[in-house]
Amino acid sequence: MSLYRDDGVVLRTQKLGEADRIVTVLARRTGRIRAVAKGVRRTKSRFGARLEPFTHVDLLLYTGRSLDVITQAETVRAYGEPLSADYPRYTSGTAMLETAGRLTPVEKEPALRQFLLLVGGLRALGEGQHDPRLVLDAFLLRSLAVAGYAPALAECALCGAADLGGDSGGRAAPLPIPAGGPASPSWRPPRGSRSSASSSGSTLESATRRGSSSSCGSSRRSTAWAARSSPWGSGSWAACS
Repeated sequence: MSLYRDDGVVLRTQKLGEADRIVTVLARRTGRIRAVAKGVRRTKSRFGARLEPFTHVDLLLYTGRSLDVITQAETVRAYGEPLSADYPRYTSGTAMLETAGRLTPVEKEPALRQFLLLVGGLRALGEGQHDPRLVLDAFLLRSLAVAGYAPALAECALCGAADLGGDSGGRAAPLPIPAGGPASPSWRPPRGSRSSASSSGSTLESATRRGSSSSCGSSRRSTAWAARSSPWGSGSWAACS
């Protein structure tokens, strides 16, 4: 039996048997983990109320065969009470929890930046100083950037070319949505062509398949784009970026 301690945010829970629960936690060092909390659905449970969604907890676990087992839980900060009293904040927080779970698909793979973004987002929602929709939008943009999905704006998203073919008037190059970023002239249909609308989609679709590897590298280099999209330039999330 291997014991370990970690702190994390409870993402969701599901019933197991008559009195147990499976708890999904995004932990600081371990990443996303699924662990069994035995007997927490009984009224005399020692720490059942601490293992609810939106709760930042410090856990003591031991490694099991398929699922780890929680033996101790201490509350670091409970965000559930202020969020559950306000529907817009609650729905925004629920979307954050789901996003954090979807963007950490591999269990026990460290995801420190996603964890810090989630804690910062829940803290901002709990304080209520910003519109919940702005908090959610900023969280989604920065989480996608950390996961490698930020658009490449300084180079072609398909081939990585630095020449985007902007005009002499200083206007930026077109940004085709299917490409995930600006496309160089070689990937764009000629202007004035009647078939440009239809050919653009097929050209970009085939180009995206061939250029997926360069697109991924370009998007990872564009993490700063999402940081600038936050409604707080150097606010409470500065330590999380």
